[in-house]
Amino acid sequence: MADRRALLFDLDDTLYPLDRFVLSGFRAVAAECERRWGVSRDECLGVLTGAFTRVRGRELQVLVDHFHLDESVVPTLVETIREHVPDLKLPDVAATALRTLASEWRLGIVTNGRPDIQRRKVRALGLDALVTVVVYAHELGRGAGKPAAAPFLTACRALDVDPTVTIFVGDDPVCDIAGAHAVGMKTIWLPSRLDAASPAAAIADVLVASLADVPAAAHRLVQPDWRAHVA
Repeated sequence: MADRRALLFDLDDTLYPLDRFVLSGFRAVAAECERRWGVSRDECLGVLTGAFTRVRGRELQVLVDHFHLDESVVPTLVETIREHVPDLKLPDVAATALRTLASEWRLGIVTNGRPDIQRRKVRALGLDALVTVVVYAHELGRGAGKPAAAPFLTACRALDVDPTVTIFVGDDPVCDIAGAHAVGMKTIWLPSRLDAASPAAAIADVLVASLADVPAAAHRLVQPDWRAHVA
C-alpha cells in the first residue's frame, strides 16, 4: 500500500508533449476540411504543420488563406480542435515512472486548461488507470486555475495527505513550481527549456531532465513513513 505521501503531476508538457495534442487537432481539422470542402487531407495537414513551425498560433489563418476559404470558418475549425477525441499515447518514460511510483506514493494530476478538453486528454493517455486523483484546476474557486492554492490543496485532500509530504512535478515555473511551493509542497521542476533566470530555478527543490529521474529525486525529498520513525 502507498505511504501517506504523494506525488502530483502537471499534465501538458510534463507527462506528455503538448505538441502531440496539437498535431492530433491538426489531423482532425484536415479530415474536416476534406469532408466539407473537398481539399486534400494530406496537403491540409502539411500546411498546418508547416505553419506551426513558422507562425505558431496562426495556423488556421494560414490554412484558410492557402485554400481560399472564408475566414468565417476559423471559429468552426477551432472548435474542431477543442472537441475532437485526441489520438494520444502516453510516453513510455511517463508510464514507467508512474508505475514505479505507485507502490510507494499516492499519485495525482493537477492540470490547467478547459476541463472538457483536459478530460479527453486524460482518457486518451490512459492516465485514469495510473493515478488516483485528477484535479481540473479551472473548475475550482474562481476558475483561475494554477497557481492558485485551491487546486493543489484539493488534490491533497482527495489523497488524504498533507502538503508538506507532497511533491509537485511540473514544467511551468509559475503555475506549477511557484504555486506548489506557496502551499508548502516540495517541487521537482521538469522544464521544457532551461531558463536559468526563471523563478523556478531558485524555488524548485530539484531540477530534472527527464521523468525517469523523478522516482529517485522524490525519494530524496520525502522519505517513506517508516524512515520518519527511525532514530
